[in-house]
Amino acid sequence: MPENTNYVKEAAKEPLNIWGMVSFLAVGVYAYASHGLIHDFSWIPLVAGAAAETLYLSTLPVTTAYRRLVDRRASEKAFAEKQRQREQLIRTFDPRERDAVEYLRRLKFDIYKNYQTSTRSSELPDRIHGLDQAWEAYVDLLDTYRRRKYHLRSTNLTQIKNQIQQAERSIASAPDETTRRLFEQNLEFLEKRLRNYSNIENSMKRAEAQLQSIESFFQLVNDEVMTMQSPEQISALDFDSLLSSIELTKEIMEETAPVLSQLDAAERAASTSTRPPIAQRQ
Repeated sequence: MPENTNYVKEAAKEPLNIWGMVSFLAVGVYAYASHGLIHDFSWIPLVAGAAAETLYLSTLPVTTAYRRLVDRRASEKAFAEKQRQREQLIRTFDPRERDAVEYLRRLKFDIYKNYQTSTRSSELPDRIHGLDQAWEAYVDLLDTYRRRKYHLRSTNLTQIKNQIQQAERSIASAPDETTRRLFEQNLEFLEKRLRNYSNIENSMKRAEAQLQSIESFFQLVNDEVMTMQSPEQISALDFDSLLSSIELTKEIMEETAPVLSQLDAAERAASTSTRPPIAQRQ
């Protein structure tokens, strides 16, 4: 839960508190609208309501139990929102990518069902639930992989290499120092694009290998569940190793993420600076 959580505000929004204040206000309005003795004491429900609200807001928000309740609600809400966003993301995948995601999802549920059937237990061990985390990582990693794949497909590597050669020739034949520095700057951008292209390509290969590893692990767990003699057979599977490798791959992908934006900026700069002057194009 974020440190800036306003527990007093959360307590004020509780349905029980709202209905309580509405009740005090309704009694006050009724008393004021009535004739006779009750009319003279119409202020009492309002004062009592204000006192009760002050006591409520000064005690409930500071209790540990209530803060845990608020934190749990926030965690559940954040989890539900993350799940909703992931499902929206899956809908943007192409048919082949969606098929891969849905295949693993079905396989995961089949593993759960077969495990419960084999062990005659309604509970799943925590290690088996590690498949949930692995499936979510698969979706996120597949999204990163496909976006980088599309980016590289839109980049003409041959053109970059040709532009580098052209820039090197321009530097050698530059008429003055100022022009030479401009061509050198252009060459620097192009060489950086070439390095970035290689970095992104390498990160894609790692992501592809990780995706295949996740798929194979799901299939391995399914095989083990179908043939297991005891639940300990599943516990022997190296879930931790898979999850650790996924985290490492995600960290590496995050480290190379800025390369995409840098490559785009360099591409725009290079594409404009390597064009011949307008006078030569006319």
